[in-house]
Formats: sequence, C-alpha cells, structure tokens
Amino acid sequence: MSTPTWLTPEELAAWKHLSLLQLQLDAHLNRDLLNSGLSLQDYLVLATLSDQADGQRRLNEIGAELGWEKSRVSHHISRMCARGLVEKVACPTDQRGWFVSLTEAGRQAATAAAPSHVAHVRALFFDHLTSDEVNVIAEISQRVLSSLPATTARDRVAK
Repeated sequence: MSTPTWLTPEELAAWKHLSLLQLQLDAHLNRDLLNSGLSLQDYLVLATLSDQADGQRRLNEIGAELGWEKSRVSHHISRMCARGLVEKVACPTDQRGWFVSLTEAGRQAATAAAPSHVAHVRALFFDHLTSDEVNVIAEISQRVLSSLPATTARDRVAK
C-alpha cells in the first residue's frame, strides 16, 4: 500500500474552510426555507425543474445534477409527490423511465420562497465578495465539477 500524499497546511486550511462554509451555508439556507414549508433539498429539486421549459426532467437527471444516489432521489421525490409539489409521469418512449414534473403547487411554492432565498444567498455569500472573486469561484467550481468522475448515464453522455 502506498503512502498517501498528505495535504499541505495551506491545502488543509483551504479544504476545511470550504467544507465548513458549505455546511454552514446549507444550514442557514435550510432554516430560512423551512419558513416557507420547503427544505433546501425541496427547493433544489423545484429549481432544477423550473429551469426546464416543460418543467420536467428524468429522475436520474435530477439525481445526477444534485449528486444524489438513486435511492435518495427516489425517496425524496416520493415525499414531494405526496405533498403535491411534483408528480411522476411515465416516459412515453421508455416503459421503465419516469419524468418528474413540476406541479402548479410546486411552482407556486418555489416562486413564493425564491425572493427570501435569493436575499439570504446574497446576504450570506455574495455581499462579502468582489465581482472578480465571484468570477474566480465560478471558474474554480466549474473546473473541479467537470473533473469529477462520471457516475450516471447523463454524465457519460455529457463528456
């Protein structure tokens, strides 16, 4: 077994701060969204669907975008269906495939939650950065995301 290449003190500090930043931001944003009856995970699904012209995506595409395992996305979507935020629609060309479709109630919930959510994202994150820093974060994030191993059919097709 080979010896691991340990992180330098600078890398360790950067990694720790990045990890804690994401955890703390998620916690704050989740608490805010709960006031509107949505979790952060609900909001992410609704936003993913809202980005589509027809308001729907395949179940596996949602999982791939959010980095969720198949069982997690399936269970979460089932809970959202029970609350009337989304519905599962059979794929007409693939008998095993399902689309997740945004319902009117889901669209209204996302629309109602969005102003407060965006204000919190701005206050907690973007208000502390310059436009150059925002560009650097976007560039670094995209570079790292594009280097992650493909784990789904959608990812394999995109490469």
